[in-house]
Amino acid sequence: MSDTDTTLTGVDLLHNPLHNHGTAFTDEERDSYKLRGLLPPRIFTQERQVQRSLGNYRKKQNDLERYIYLISLEDRNETLFYRLVMDNLEEMMPIIYTPTVGKACQEFAHIFRRPRGLYISAEDKGRVAEVIANWPLDDVEVIVVTDGERILGLGDLGVNGMGIPVGKLSLYTACAGINPAKTLPITLDVGTENEKLLDDPLYIGLPQRRLRGAEYDALVDEFMTAVNERYPNVMVQFEDFANLNAFRLLHKYRNQYCTFNDDIQGTASVTLAGIYSALRLTGGKLGEQKLLFLGAGEAGIGIADLIVSAMMDEGLSEAEARQRCWFVDSRGLVESTRTDLAEHKLHYAHEFAPQPNLLAAVNALKPTGIIGVSGRGQMFTKPIVEAMAALNERPIVFALSNPTANSECTAEEAYTWSEGRAIFASGSPFDPVTYNGKTFVPGQGNNSYIFPGVGLGVVAVKARHVPDEMFMAAARTLAQLVTEEDLAMGRIYPSLKRIREVSVAIGTAVAEVAYQQELARVPRPDNLAEFVQAQMYHPSYK
Repeated sequence: MSDTDTTLTGVDLLHNPLHNHGTAFTDEERDSYKLRGLLPPRIFTQERQVQRSLGNYRKKQNDLERYIYLISLEDRNETLFYRLVMDNLEEMMPIIYTPTVGKACQEFAHIFRRPRGLYISAEDKGRVAEVIANWPLDDVEVIVVTDGERILGLGDLGVNGMGIPVGKLSLYTACAGINPAKTLPITLDVGTENEKLLDDPLYIGLPQRRLRGAEYDALVDEFMTAVNERYPNVMVQFEDFANLNAFRLLHKYRNQYCTFNDDIQGTASVTLAGIYSALRLTGGKLGEQKLLFLGAGEAGIGIADLIVSAMMDEGLSEAEARQRCWFVDSRGLVESTRTDLAEHKLHYAHEFAPQPNLLAAVNALKPTGIIGVSGRGQMFTKPIVEAMAALNERPIVFALSNPTANSECTAEEAYTWSEGRAIFASGSPFDPVTYNGKTFVPGQGNNSYIFPGVGLGVVAVKARHVPDEMFMAAARTLAQLVTEEDLAMGRIYPSLKRIREVSVAIGTAVAEVAYQQELARVPRPDNLAEFVQAQMYHPSYK
């Protein structure tokens, strides 16, 4: 009884979500753990518990209520929660993560019931190590941390952004078998600029403006030092930090600790995988593509940087590869005559005539693919998609912004406006689309294909760092797992039903990179794939 080997008894055990089995505790366990009389007498199998939970879940009237139900179940019985989610992943992933988690974060203070994870605030400066010491578990392997400043495409949600680390770590477990007892969601409460939250008497964070500059950096430094002192093998994932901090913190810490930024590197990897899959339909090589990005923030630049590295692997020089990637931001084409560009955009400010908007840039540059990471809905208009279809037999149209309302176009729009020729992917899920008698199953370029498997590989071999080569390996592995049947229906990512198989394959590829670069801290096993798979948690009571 591996997950009930505990000193807890009685109501303390029933109130501990990691060890509680609820009505599934056996007669022997009820006696051993002093549960007799604290539970109704009939003993239920986990399968019956799942049946009851699924029925209750499906009775909920809307997605936010379904989210609240699942989080409440996670707070009571994590083993049952993960069994339910893993058995119904395609149905429940849009609830525990995008798009519903966005709505949940907006309402987080008002639906707050029970805390999960750690809240480290600006008022904890000088005693962050004490706060981290309050976490009761001593073997944390994966931390997801946010400061809530850029939650999905919703902007600054402050402490309400805690829904993101909680959701991401649920996917680490559901998709890749990271033991939930070894995960820790953390929010750095450094204030908020959201006036609605500052005026909300129910807001659960500090009602003050955000820390900036040296004070902010000192708190993040203190956090990174303290968390790595207590958990020397931990992998820290930065999530939903604003552009002004995301790139800076990644560059500052990536070679010092085992850390990465999913918005920059995970998004890049899943997008690169989608392009590799798309090329199986269009023909040609990666280095022959011309890609135009809408949005020049951390997601867009991260994608382009990884694509440049992949093109260089095919033989292009860095300068040649960068010339294949172009950007349009809120002020038009990113080009060399502009004097208003942030530092992270300068590598992609090529010599070209100014273009005022995306449509003008499409007509002038004639790209083979457009990639939307703008965080703004309906930016891929009918004229833009029609222009892409006129330029390309199979135009690549990736509308990656989350949640669904922020998608640059819908799947139906992409297929209809391109006369069924677009190779489409989105960040949030869309239903299948039938056009001219053919049904297309749109691909979801969801980071959950990438980061759980990366985490599995890193944790399995206790890698010291998470270099870009791991994300390149993850992208190639994911693309290789797309079947001809997937491609025939327009899907450029594998079915989510195969996600644990995908995570094992990616974890193995990531672990291989760790050994190649001498980053692993465990001896190389005889069979790496079997070793990685053996690390995976399975949500059963026995």
